[in-house]
Amino acid sequence: MLLIACPWCGEREELEFHYGGQAHVPYPADPEGLSDGEWAEYLFVRDNPKGPFAERWSHAAGCRRWFNLIRHTVTHEILAVQSNRPVAAGQPKPVLP
Repeated sequence: MLLIACPWCGEREELEFHYGGQAHVPYPADPEGLSDGEWAEYLFVRDNPKGPFAERWSHAAGCRRWFNLIRHTVTHEILAVQSNRPVAAGQPKPVLP
């Protein structure tokens, strides 16, 4: 079982959280212009790396806020936890270690 450190509530058991998929997936600039195949790829196709991976999580049984974390997909080690606050213009996005 993972222990996940919610940025607002602190460390809790994995059972209190809801997995939300890959983080940092950009919304299409022109969704009306996408073909059905391109739209399906946006909705369903995600990276599946062996190593560090940015994920979205929600503290469903706690503060109910969303945040990002970077987890190593082989060892399940949590490498970083980041709040999901909007990044100001010009600020760099979190970088995978």
